[in-house]
Amino acid sequence: MVNRTDFSMKKGQLGFLTSTHAVNDLYQGAIPAMLPFLMSERHYSYAAVSGLAFAASGVSSLFQPLFGVLSDRRPQTWLVPAGFVTAALGVVAAGLSGNYAVTWLCVAVAGIGIAAYHPPATSQARAAGGSSQKAMSVFSVGGTVGGAVAPSLVTLVIGSAGFHASYLLAVPAAIMAILWVLKGPWMRWRGHAEAVPLVTAASATKPGAGTAQADDWHAFGRLVVVIIGWSIPFVTVTSLVSLHAQRDLGQSAAAGAAALTVYTAAGAVGTLLGGLVGDRYGRMTSLHIGYLMAFPALLGIAWAPAFPVLIASAALFGAAMFLPFAAQVTLAQDYLPHRPGTASGLTLGLAMAAGGLCSPAFGWLADSSGLRAAFYALLLVFVAPVVLAMRLPDRVLDRSDAPPPESVEAAKTDSAQ
Repeated sequence: MVNRTDFSMKKGQLGFLTSTHAVNDLYQGAIPAMLPFLMSERHYSYAAVSGLAFAASGVSSLFQPLFGVLSDRRPQTWLVPAGFVTAALGVVAAGLSGNYAVTWLCVAVAGIGIAAYHPPATSQARAAGGSSQKAMSVFSVGGTVGGAVAPSLVTLVIGSAGFHASYLLAVPAAIMAILWVLKGPWMRWRGHAEAVPLVTAASATKPGAGTAQADDWHAFGRLVVVIIGWSIPFVTVTSLVSLHAQRDLGQSAAAGAAALTVYTAAGAVGTLLGGLVGDRYGRMTSLHIGYLMAFPALLGIAWAPAFPVLIASAALFGAAMFLPFAAQVTLAQDYLPHRPGTASGLTLGLAMAAGGLCSPAFGWLADSSGLRAAFYALLLVFVAPVVLAMRLPDRVLDRSDAPPPESVEAAKTDSAQ
């Protein structure tokens, strides 16, 4: 029988982690939002701001798997607040610095903080949500919301008061850090214990405990290939859909921005919808539907003869691409049940970085042959991940031998003495 109090507490933990995700990814979104102000006020070139963009996303993606490995060796819950606080400090310091080299280093520090947050936070969200795909989708949307708020916050602070007011950008992280510090005493006062990630339970008793299955690196490798193939069209469409509306369909800059906004908002809707479908019909259903819907939607973007067709196709593509998002995260963790941090770091970090590195090739093709040619080439590349996604095996873990939370706590106490 399910203990309603424990169930409610886990929902509360998931909600709190979702809030931390919003704060963390707010700083991920703040960096690109700052770039136009850096160009106008500090007269940075396109190459200079591209270097800052790499310092944020590239460094973050490369460090994220390392933090995943670290969080798998022993519980690293402190990385969650340390991550978003470091990200905030890096963004604030980048705003206050007047030297390009120092600004680059500060942005890189922010990227490292963002990377440090994701693997342990994702593992904790999985522990709080269990096998629920909806729970993981809610946690994922928290990051989407934070990234969506970032441009408005940066414009409000830097656009109105200038870079000398950059310290105000640290307010969300400061508030969340205070709440994080208060969370532990409050939970102990209520007599609750935090949901323990599976890898923690395993490491606290004996090697290999917690599930009956070993890590399936072969299936995980296939999933990584699929996610790389997923990230290539995701990043490329994000970069080119606004230009497509303006240059090929004769729309204004505002209309181009609207197309990008619709695409991004549809992604958030698709993430939540994918969680609901996954819980009701199985996560492989949401994964299969997402990839099968995304292919014709991408064709619609490439072919779009009029702006309404582009908007509809972009909305469908954004929703379809994020239908499998929660399923991919939980599937990666179930392929590597004893290394959930590594699974999260590689799928959310390195795989995304690899996809992003391929997107400039499509930009070059757009320069030489036009945007439609780039989108049609993207369709050809997308065939491989769609086919591979249909062949990914599901994995249901046997956790019957997982130790109860009280034995985990006892093991931790014994090891500390």
